[in-house]
Formats: sequence, structure tokens, C-alpha cells
Amino acid sequence: MKAGPAVRRAYFDRVLGRLFPSRASAPTDYAAALAQRNGALRRVAAGFSTKEALDPWTARIAELGRLLVSARAELVRLLSPAFGAAAAELRLDSAELRYEEDPTSAEELDARLEQDLARGFTGAGPHLHDVAIVAGERDLRSFGSQGEQRLAVLSLLLAEADLLAERGPAPPLLLLDDVLSELDPERRAILAARVRTAGGQALLTATSSAALPDAPDQLIRVTPGSAVAA
Repeated sequence: MKAGPAVRRAYFDRVLGRLFPSRASAPTDYAAALAQRNGALRRVAAGFSTKEALDPWTARIAELGRLLVSARAELVRLLSPAFGAAAAELRLDSAELRYEEDPTSAEELDARLEQDLARGFTGAGPHLHDVAIVAGERDLRSFGSQGEQRLAVLSLLLAEADLLAERGPAPPLLLLDDVLSELDPERRAILAARVRTAGGQALLTATSSAALPDAPDQLIRVTPGSAVAA
């Protein structure tokens, strides 16, 4: 939530691979072609190659970028309602995901060629896009409190788990490390009820069993060198 767009791109691209295995290679295919074009840009700028050598890579990243943008847009379209519902349960209202970027065409890349040559890298495309996580009209990265940002991350994980359970062969294992310490008693109870009805297995860690809002199905006490049923 607090970091730059690259962190969010990486997260959503990983989710893309989990939800759509046939599209799992889209981000890496695009990144590989982008690296080739950037290398070609530097060779042209240094006088070791011609601008014509860029044409195949320009066409390639335009096509792969179009596929990646389409896949990301579909992912956000599927994930946003589940994210909004999970956030509303946790009392974060009007939360949604937004990805409104357009693919960059080969013609647009050609139009900015001189800029790219001067900088030595491709300055437009899905490698620079971001997914906005908003509540109402507030971008939570810039205008959300730390509590709201934490609720948004938790809601995003719950939404991802819901979609994986719905679309995958089996519900995922949900691992939540010390999230209860960041929640008030009401939200702790809401989260406990949520994971109980999710259908999959959930493992929550806490520094004390007193932080648990409900009796767990199994309680394991961890001390240095041991983990035993309590």
C-alpha cells in the first residue's frame, strides 16, 4: 500500500498467474521483450545499431503489452467486487480497485522514440502502470490512514482467497501473521467469522491466545524449539 507502483504491479501479476494459469507468463514475456528493446535503444544511441533494428521489438512489446493490460484489467474487474465486499465487512466502506490504463500502441512508441533514445529505456507501457486502491474517491496510498491501509491489504488477501476457492481446484491455505494485533475487538470477531466460513484452511498467528476472538479449531503454542498443541 505504501510503496511505489512496482510493488503493486508485482502483487497483481502474481495473482494473475494464480487465477489464470494460461496467462501466467504474460508479465515475464513482456518484461523479456522490454529488456530487448531497451538494450536495442542503448545500442542505437551509442551508434552501434540503426533505428530499424528497433522495429521488431517495438511491435513485440506493443502486442505483449496489449495482452498484459487486457489480463490485468480482467483480473481487477473480477477482484474488485470481492475486495469491496471484504472491506465493507471490516468496516472500510466504498473500497474498490481501479486499473484504467490503456495499452501503448506501436505507433505511440514510435512517436516517442527520440525521448526513449535519449533516456535509454522505454518510457511508456504497462511496466509503468499502477492499480489504485481507493475508498470513495480517496487513493489509500496517499490519503488513507495506516489503519485503513492495513484493512485494505487484509481485504485484498481475503478477496484473492475467495476467487481462488471459487475458480481453483481446491480452496487455498490462508496464512495471516499477527494481523489480530492491528484490529479492534469488533473487527477481530468479524475476521474470525469470515475465515471460518471461507471453506479453506486458515492459519492465524498471535503473540497471545488472549488475542483470539473465538476458540480456534486447533491451538498450537510455539516456544523456542517447540510447537505443541495447547
